Amino acid sequence: MIKLNAKQLRTTPADLKKAKKIKRNPIYIILDNVLDTYNIGSIFRLADAVAAREVIICGESEIPPNTRIKKASINTTEWVTWRYEKTAREALEKLKKEVKDLKIVSVEQSEKSIPYTEAEWSFPLAVVVGNETSGVSKEVLKMSDLVVELPMFGVNISLNVMVSLGIVLYKILESLP
Repeated sequence: MIKLNAKQLRTTPADLKKAKKIKRNPIYIILDNVLDTYNIGSIFRLADAVAAREVIICGESEIPPNTRIKKASINTTEWVTWRYEKTAREALEKLKKEVKDLKIVSVEQSEKSIPYTEAEWSFPLAVVVGNETSGVSKEVLKMSDLVVELPMFGVNISLNVMVSLGIVLYKILESLP
């Protein structure tokens, strides 16, 4: 296991040659109006960690270059493929035309949701996370093939959007062929 100090962890150099050689997983991350720039930056870091194919930022979300996104992403915005779309619905409609057999999974608490541990994952997969206050939009929930949530056992009823996405993505990775 590699042990890095705090400075090394925060200064990942942009190695675009290495990034281009990474085998990307058939996972697309959709940010449905995520507003906190530190969440956005952290999601870029997460996308790099799981070798996601693309991050699609939608709605009122800030986009790179942004100093807070850059700081939280530790430069991963330099090699993680990303794009901006006006709405998550539009992004998913385009993605479904581009990617054959795409399944849409929203991470959200709803009447349709099941525990993420009980989901059966198939690929390619678009994983949608929503706004920190209002969650995934209703129109995207209607488009979703699956809605998953994380069980909450304490007093608090939700987790941070990036934390929830991270837990779900690492569970999804267990199902990759």
